[in-house]
Amino acid sequence: MKMTGNTILITGGGSGIGRELALRFHALGNTVIVAGRRKEALERTIAGREGMHSMVGNVEDPEAIAAFANRVVAEHPALNVLINNAGVMRREDLTRTRDLRDAEETIVTNLFGPIRLTNALIDHLAARQNAVIVNVSSGLAFVPLSGTPTYNASKAAIHSYTVSLREQLRGRVEVIELAPPAVRTELTPGQSMRDEYMPLDAFIDETMALFSREPTPKEILVERVGFLRWAERDGRFDQAVEMLNAH
Repeated sequence: MKMTGNTILITGGGSGIGRELALRFHALGNTVIVAGRRKEALERTIAGREGMHSMVGNVEDPEAIAAFANRVVAEHPALNVLINNAGVMRREDLTRTRDLRDAEETIVTNLFGPIRLTNALIDHLAARQNAVIVNVSSGLAFVPLSGTPTYNASKAAIHSYTVSLREQLRGRVEVIELAPPAVRTELTPGQSMRDEYMPLDAFIDETMALFSREPTPKEILVERVGFLRWAERDGRFDQAVEMLNAH
């Protein structure tokens, strides 16, 4: 992935990891479009920054995604990088019958959202030079946190989907997976204050350094997420599950 001269669309760009990636890529000389549901948050991200744009979009609505993609391409025909970052994480109690709306919304946002938006933009991206798709998964795709079962499953599915996407687009569009560890953001209430989580600035610093490698790794893995990513390969999956869920 080249690090400058791109036109980049980042979903979930109004806060957290998406916002910080947008600011860093913009600082490197890229045109950046941040997308999300909250116009106020998006406007704060781009405030006073020439070459940054915001677009309100809802990744939960298939028809809205198609219209959103058409608008992005019409307004930014140089678009060549898509970063599927938007996501939700909900706590769920599996020990009793429950309302499944949280599980359904998690799958729609975290899995169908990236699939649908990629589908809506793939013809355009495949025709662009230096085209890249980045899908944001999670360390929990590889070792699940029991309290967030559907989130873990959605991210495991995104990991698998990304592998298939990479193989089908080989030689046409570069496909990268970004798998964060637990990072201090507001993905869940109070998460940004948890000392045991990775500071957001440190995560972004390490992530941008990995993006800048030549060739760019197909998986962007900061050192801290390695414990989860390689647990099964290294024969310590059961230990990792126990350790993760002891906290």
